[in-house]
Amino acid sequence: MRVVSLFSGIGGFELGLSRAGHETVLMCENDDLARSVLHHRFPGITVRKDVRSLKQLPTCDILTAGWPCQDLSQAGRTAGLNGSSSGLISEVFRVIEASKHKPDYVLLENVAFSLHLHGGAALKYVTANLERLGYRWAYRILDSRQFGVPQRRRRVFILGSRKALPQTILFRGASAVGKINEPSVEMFGFYWTEGNTGLGWSPGAVPPLKGGSSLSIPSPPAIWDKRSRSFLTPGISDAERMQGFPSGWTAVGVLKNKRKRGRWKLIGNAVSVPVVEWIGRGFLGNEEIKYEAPVSTTFTKSANAAYGEKGKPHLYFCFGHEGSDAPDIGSLENFQLNDATELSGRAASGFLSRIEKSTLKTHPSFIPDLRNYVS
Repeated sequence: MRVVSLFSGIGGFELGLSRAGHETVLMCENDDLARSVLHHRFPGITVRKDVRSLKQLPTCDILTAGWPCQDLSQAGRTAGLNGSSSGLISEVFRVIEASKHKPDYVLLENVAFSLHLHGGAALKYVTANLERLGYRWAYRILDSRQFGVPQRRRRVFILGSRKALPQTILFRGASAVGKINEPSVEMFGFYWTEGNTGLGWSPGAVPPLKGGSSLSIPSPPAIWDKRSRSFLTPGISDAERMQGFPSGWTAVGVLKNKRKRGRWKLIGNAVSVPVVEWIGRGFLGNEEIKYEAPVSTTFTKSANAAYGEKGKPHLYFCFGHEGSDAPDIGSLENFQLNDATELSGRAASGFLSRIEKSTLKTHPSFIPDLRNYVS
């Protein structure tokens, strides 16, 4: 299948879909550094700069867009679709409507918090426009960790389809709770930049990688190894692999051997490759699946999946599983940290002073080990 990608970032959609057997024919990305990565990693493919200048789509089967999340993120501005960044989703629908040949599938991705921000207004806007353009739709929250990478990254994937039932692709494995084998946990991820009201505590994984703080400063997570009582921060190549990219994926062009801040931002804003690959394989078959009964015919905060089409009631589900039917749980214990460094004493000391004053819950040995590390 031929793919057009809008808001391409560093190519998470494209790499995942190529691994599933699909071909990207056009990309669009506004960030200069991200675009330089795309030129190096996907030579010969046209990369347009501004989606607003795209008049229509070339003939394609799949349109993807991980549209900007700054206005939808819980850690961001929470301006919703009225924000200057996240409001760009309207360009996706504009270009579909303007195209003579509409893609069979539209695959979108954003932060899970968009389901709840302003009563789920963003999701309602997206699904209403998909219906208007003749698409059935389904969405489901998927966690990258349940696709083999040691990163707890919950994202909502929205799939519009003109042919197949989209829930037969996204809901695969939704009832596979009994098949999950959670690995033993000896390593814990957290954000050392937090500690007052949150810390992203993640047993066995790092919390969601992010491009930086509100001051645009790179903010890699930290890892506590309970066995050695050590505190580490993963390096950039580690972070790339935590998103499912090959090591060194962003070390190209002007980013090679320098500009770590830019590389962290690109990696933190990327789409996890193995999740997209799994979805991409679903386009190749229309297997019969089983899933739980819907929890409601109206939007509910407890629902993490839904499907619908124009003229029919929307059905909302609360699945206990956010991965595939054969989950490969990512684990820090089984992940080789290639360029990790020790958490600096200054960073550890500042974090300790904040978390000791908070009521946040961690492992009983965590704060004692942190005190010992600082001293």
